[in-house]
Amino acid sequence: MVSKTDDIPVSVPNCNVNTVDLAGETPDRKETTKAPHKDPCACGHSADTAVMNGGGAHDHSEEESKQNGGGDTDGGEDSNEQEVIVIQDTGFTVKIQAPGAEPFDLQVSPQEMVQEIHQVLMDREDTCHRTCFSLQLDGNVLDNFAELKSIEGLQEGSLLKVVEEPYTVREARIHVRHIRDLLKSLDPSDAYNGVDCNSLSFLSVFTDGDLGDSGKRKKGSDLEQIDCTPPEHILPGSKERPLLPLQPQNKDWKPMQCLKVLTMSGWNPPPGNRKMHGDLMYLYMVTVEERHISITASTRGFYLNQSTTYTFNPKPANPSFLSHSLVELLSQISPAFKKNFTALQKKRVQRHPFERIATPFQVYSWTAPQVDHTMDCVRAEDAYTSRLGYEEHIPGQTRDWNEELQTTRELARKNLPERLLRERAIFKVHSDFAAAATRGSVAVIDGNVMAINPGEETRMQMFIWNNIFFSLGFDVRDHYRELGGDAAAHAAPTNDLNGVRAYGAVDVEGLYTLGTVVVDYRGYRVTAQSIIPGILEREQEQSVIYGSIDFGKTVVSHGKYLELLEKTSRPLKVQRHDVLNEKDESVELCSSVECKGIIGNDGRHYILDLLRTFPPDLNFLPVEGEELSPESVRQGFPRQHRHRLACLRQELIEAFVEHRYLLFMKMAALQLMQQKANKESKMAALTENSSTEADIPALPSTETPDASAESSETSTETLTDGKSDAVQTETTSTSDAPRAAATEATTTEAAPKAEPTTDSPSAATTTTNASQATPTEDNVIPMVTTNGPLLPIATAIQNGECESPLEGKAEDSILGLAQAKELAESLAAEDGSGIDPKSREVVLNACKAVGSISNTSFDIRFNPDIFSPGVRFPEDSADDIQKQKQLLKDAAAFLMSCQIPSLVKDCLDHSALPMDGATLTEALHQRGINIRYLGNVLEFVDKTPAKAQLEHFYRIGISELITRCAKHIFKTYLQGVELSALSAAVSHFLNCFLSSFPDAVAHLPADELVSRRKNRKRRNRVPGGGDNTAWASLTPSELWKNIVSEAQSYYHFTLYCENADQVVEKYGLQKITLLREISIKAGIQILIKEYNFDSRHKPAFTEEDILNIFPVVKHVNPKASDAFHFFQSGQAKVQQGYLKEGCELINEALNLFNNVYGAMHVEICACLRLLSRLNYIMGDHHEALSNQQKAVLMSERVLGIEHPNTIQEYMHLALYCFANGQLSTALKLLYRARYLMLMVCGEDHPEMALLDSNIGLVLHGVMEYDLSLRFLENALALNSKYHLPRSLKVALSHHLVARVYESKADFRSALQHEKEGYTIYKNQVGEAHEKTKESSEYLKYLTQQAVALQRTMNEIYKNGSNASIMPLKFTAPSMASVLEQLNIINGIIFIPLSQKDLENLKAEVQRRQLLQESGKSMEELTVDSPLELEDKISMDVNVD
Repeated sequence: MVSKTDDIPVSVPNCNVNTVDLAGETPDRKETTKAPHKDPCACGHSADTAVMNGGGAHDHSEEESKQNGGGDTDGGEDSNEQEVIVIQDTGFTVKIQAPGAEPFDLQVSPQEMVQEIHQVLMDREDTCHRTCFSLQLDGNVLDNFAELKSIEGLQEGSLLKVVEEPYTVREARIHVRHIRDLLKSLDPSDAYNGVDCNSLSFLSVFTDGDLGDSGKRKKGSDLEQIDCTPPEHILPGSKERPLLPLQPQNKDWKPMQCLKVLTMSGWNPPPGNRKMHGDLMYLYMVTVEERHISITASTRGFYLNQSTTYTFNPKPANPSFLSHSLVELLSQISPAFKKNFTALQKKRVQRHPFERIATPFQVYSWTAPQVDHTMDCVRAEDAYTSRLGYEEHIPGQTRDWNEELQTTRELARKNLPERLLRERAIFKVHSDFAAAATRGSVAVIDGNVMAINPGEETRMQMFIWNNIFFSLGFDVRDHYRELGGDAAAHAAPTNDLNGVRAYGAVDVEGLYTLGTVVVDYRGYRVTAQSIIPGILEREQEQSVIYGSIDFGKTVVSHGKYLELLEKTSRPLKVQRHDVLNEKDESVELCSSVECKGIIGNDGRHYILDLLRTFPPDLNFLPVEGEELSPESVRQGFPRQHRHRLACLRQELIEAFVEHRYLLFMKMAALQLMQQKANKESKMAALTENSSTEADIPALPSTETPDASAESSETSTETLTDGKSDAVQTETTSTSDAPRAAATEATTTEAAPKAEPTTDSPSAATTTTNASQATPTEDNVIPMVTTNGPLLPIATAIQNGECESPLEGKAEDSILGLAQAKELAESLAAEDGSGIDPKSREVVLNACKAVGSISNTSFDIRFNPDIFSPGVRFPEDSADDIQKQKQLLKDAAAFLMSCQIPSLVKDCLDHSALPMDGATLTEALHQRGINIRYLGNVLEFVDKTPAKAQLEHFYRIGISELITRCAKHIFKTYLQGVELSALSAAVSHFLNCFLSSFPDAVAHLPADELVSRRKNRKRRNRVPGGGDNTAWASLTPSELWKNIVSEAQSYYHFTLYCENADQVVEKYGLQKITLLREISIKAGIQILIKEYNFDSRHKPAFTEEDILNIFPVVKHVNPKASDAFHFFQSGQAKVQQGYLKEGCELINEALNLFNNVYGAMHVEICACLRLLSRLNYIMGDHHEALSNQQKAVLMSERVLGIEHPNTIQEYMHLALYCFANGQLSTALKLLYRARYLMLMVCGEDHPEMALLDSNIGLVLHGVMEYDLSLRFLENALALNSKYHLPRSLKVALSHHLVARVYESKADFRSALQHEKEGYTIYKNQVGEAHEKTKESSEYLKYLTQQAVALQRTMNEIYKNGSNASIMPLKFTAPSMASVLEQLNIINGIIFIPLSQKDLENLKAEVQRRQLLQESGKSMEELTVDSPLELEDKISMDVNVD
């Protein structure tokens, strides 16, 4: 996600994202954003947790992370401080002695296995050619799988000997494979071909390896040598978007040839008599010197034999050069091999490890150069021995995926080390399974796997390969006929995957799900699943003991399943309910009816078919006789969708429940306050004593709600269940309960719809009492009617509307809320007997109003079977069903009335900044909005008054909508294409989609047409093998017609365009961006070259330009929970201003992430980014540079070289390079970032303003003033457009431009810009503000300079050449001042503290520690002394 808040835990409401936006400026919103004092960490953990280890005591971190939303970490109770320390067990050094090499020292840690030392040796430059050896300590062979700490006698300084072992066939194969990998180690072709988890990285091309050794680098004095001119296409305003620079030439990749050919000999396997001489296999090679040789691999090593291509003579040659390693043998035979191999290994070891390590999941590149195809024995062997998942390192043939997936889940998880081991195992198996499933799916679609039901037609076939079950996404046997046929069958696998993900995250012991991967490839959707033991031997009817196999006609249930599913029902918000079976008996379920329970032969309880885990989305499910809420009807819902499986996302359910929880608290608080006020007024009347006012929480004055705050700011990732701590988060960020309720009450329409809630006297408080007790300025009191104070609010809820939170301080209502919270908790704790009936009634009323399923506590759950065709419910649950239907309608309305507006608001205030389709999708999904709402989101933006500031968002949305429609069409288009015509068909489709050439004609090679007729008989075995050239008749106008109608029917959005050029014209899109989006979505890889889209004479693509089609894979991403909690606690600390402790926690998190995920992962990337930012702020620029370099490399490798995240990482790296004095590198990185951003989203994007300001500042620093102005003026234009002309960002932009004009001595222009800035400052922050003062000082200075210049000019005019000229001060900017401005625009502010301030601060911190020890809570402290300094310190970081 590329958003300004991407390092802040997701559960932070946006109250404090820009703690300080820019140099003490307040962000452009009306209110001043400061973290409310009540909640010292802006993350809404209750105050005492937040400051728990404020003083810096690191030892609580473990329990603290449990409290910070870590409720789901099991066994949290018995975790103690020792846990953390276990991981950081001290390492020690051992000496390693390898044959023929000097002994060297190696740092190891006690947790490592002996095997890991093997890996290190196989990677080291001087020992990399050995694979078959053992390690010995005092003559004893060490066990490969033993941990070092378990080995007797192994200690600091022990000597380990590397001893060569005899080969076996397996070891010989591994050796050849390893040598081939070493020879190919710099060759990028595996990354282009998307194999073996290789992926591209180009950072080293721009840094020339000079990162980190800044001491020896050019310093400021050598400025003249820096060439700053960017290539033409990067300059602002350039319309060129070349594709070639996307993959710059890496000079390391020029292959150094060590061997011409290395391949298996045709004489394999050795005949029996040679086996008995120890021959294992034969190799054939051609050296660079053109010498053809034949080599025997024997148990003792490798030697030359006397065979040739046509005669077999296995006797050793003379000399035979017997060597234990192939490298040693070849080095003796071929001098070129020796020279080049050494050079190659030197280069290999110099590369950053992150450029070489495999990624956990395969990343595919959508562009690639033409790579020469070389001979490669290992690749050939892999393809043809079809090692059915027979991975080299695993004994036994195929892997039993199901057993591996389930056993890892069963590992112990009581303490931290156990949890780490378990999570690491789960993650590893998942990533292996995803890779195997992808390989299998591709093999299935390419027709290389035999079906298990070969007699049936192709779309109905199922496959088993490598212990994985594959099925195609078609509606076989009319299973989905009532739900939408093939469209439903296509949607079901992804729904099922979401269900597997959800149940996997809840992680209930004893409940098992299947490994599931969904692969889209060549227009087909394949579902790959692990196999339940024994399921293939039985009929499905016998094995299902829970759920239904016919969509609810016959239903069965099972006690054990109910018990297991009950544990998931709270976190997943699934309600336990009864349905009727075919005999009209009531059956109890705790999931949807489709969810099937099967006990495998291994005795485990499996659940599968989880496609209806989440409730249906009524906006896309028209039901006879059901009326949606007015909010939905206004937007034209319900709408017919392709299928009836549309369901709400888990994120939406979470947000909706949290929203309801808030309402529940507010209502309870409101009633309590009214009861109290009632009592008070009676008391007052009785005792005529006016001293009671202290206890009465006065209703605050109502202000008009701020227009910008129209939507509820419920945070996306809520607490696991509606636990009561949510209220703390929200009270501070949302608004005063009573006031919100009050405005709510006055603004709701359609009030008569609510039924009277209750007629009890206690609730029927009269308005007069209340208003006497709490006078307010505007007298806006909730309309209290005889039906109790709830009526208006209840209506509002039923209409699914959400109140507009006012940005006030919530202190007054906190009393009421705290009471309500206490009450809710005590009710939940006891059976409610000890509580007075009035209070119980308060909770009952609130529960009824928000649709809670319990009457004594807040608990919202959904019945996933509502509106499922074929499911019937018993009579006695009619009320309940009615309630559930209402809840679903409310949730659907909540999506429209709250979530979409909140997304748009976040885009307006730039806390969400999508840059491309993927980040847009992520932004929607985080707020629980499905992609099918894309049309609605775009319409909403179109009607927003601030549409101009959302232009970037609208454009990305349109481009996403068009490419998704094109993908839908492309999918069916490809199904009709046979393999031999694939590249022609894909290039034809792209021509119709993007080329301006009006009559794109497909090339059908003639000879292939001939052969097609001959073979017609035996086709049709492969899916899509129809002899079918219908694809060739597609025309551009027809394709665009289809896209427009697809947009209308799927997204209900009207596109106005008939071809690609009109789209570009009307919506301001770029063809290169559309090409990138469609290629990524459809898995197309194209040749990297310049395409001429706009030629009207020839099509842009030929079939030679289509290099490959890749699978698009969806799978589960297992999480590292402990590491994530540490990461969040670290962020919380940083936001409170405790940088050092934050840094320690984040380092700890990094440790744990590495433990679970290995070295490469998206989350590690986020961790490194935050860490380098902290290093930078704390003044350790060198460390910042090294961490950020890792973050960039990792982002390139794991997300892709032009992913928006990668662009941001490049920008951060450039800043740290600049701070380290590496100016030319900083510029190269910024230019790279700008090029990528132009490719991905074009120039018109708010993030481009930041990038251009950065470039402009660096250019100003190296005195390239004219260039600098081009970038800064572009940034100024963009800022004025996206931040409104009166924003403080714009003022800063004006100031930066003025500084450059000053350096150019163009004082008039400088004055003009600075005046603009000054006016903005004066209007926005007032004359007294330091920013305004600074600006006015600068204006004075500029005026003096201008006057001096004018005088000098006059003097020259008057006296000609003999004028006495006063020297003018032209200031070249100092690096320090440029860096200061760079920090400001990137949101980093250093506050200079005097010695005195520091001492005060120390005293303050000590005082807090004492207070904490004495158990005082933070709240009292803030009441005593609202400490200004604390505020300032937390400004230190505005975490990006």
